Amino acid sequence: MTAQDSATPTTTIAVSSGTVLAALGVLAFSLTFPSTVWGLDSFGPWSLVAVRSVLAALVAGGFLLALRVRVPERRHWAGLAVVGGGVVVGFPLLTTLALQTSTTSHAAVVVGLLPLTTAVFAALRTGRRPSPTFWAAALAGAVVVIAFTVQQSGGALHTGDLYLFGALLVCAAGYTEGGRLASVMPGWHVIGWALVMCLPLSVAGSLVALSVEPVHLTAKGVTGLVWVAVGSTFLGLYVWYRGMAEIGIARASQLQLAQPLLTLVWSVALLGETLSPEAPLAAVGVLVCIAVTQRART
Repeated sequence: MTAQDSATPTTTIAVSSGTVLAALGVLAFSLTFPSTVWGLDSFGPWSLVAVRSVLAALVAGGFLLALRVRVPERRHWAGLAVVGGGVVVGFPLLTTLALQTSTTSHAAVVVGLLPLTTAVFAALRTGRRPSPTFWAAALAGAVVVIAFTVQQSGGALHTGDLYLFGALLVCAAGYTEGGRLASVMPGWHVIGWALVMCLPLSVAGSLVALSVEPVHLTAKGVTGLVWVAVGSTFLGLYVWYRGMAEIGIARASQLQLAQPLLTLVWSVALLGETLSPEAPLAAVGVLVCIAVTQRART
């Protein structure tokens, strides 16, 4: 047996492991909105976001300290600040505010545009020019999402929809900058240091928010808080970045196309929501458009 032959099984196992890890990340992300709704059963929106960030930062800091991970070079701090502002603070806060008036199924379809938004930000950041097919599919996806939100809101965009679209922008910026940083350091280091960098702000925000917003601890509320802090914010991104590193960004991102549909399933199973006939159709339409962009030349 040659050295090349002996290496083949190892490569196959690595690819399979990466796919499983990335899929676990998508599964974790798909539970974020239902868990946020549960968390709002015990906390106000500002308290939930601030406390979740503190808990996630403590978990991340513990891992970084235990593994003796070196502090990133100063030239990466600005990029980490963008990641923190988009993924740690901006997206959780805006989506939590949106979920006070929007259903999780509605929010899932709107945020299903996130891969497209991220691709646009990445194109602007890197200067690469995707093919016309890519942009046609991206535009079609945007039309589907906007048409769905307008139809669901009775012909006009509500405040919750504005929060969701704002969440798309800040999260796409955070993902884009995080993807750039992940080329020079492990992906979980990126989210770990972004969480730690935001810890002073998160602690201050928790103290203020908890003093003005009522807290009524329930089993659902605490479970929701723990999941969005540990499951979605840290562990989900940890396995996602590890899987992405093994199988590549393109293949991993295709797995994330299932996220809106998974969230729709969770919204029915965990929250008892009733889906409108348009919601699954809109979700499928968005997924088809995103799938085309993933296959188009970039």
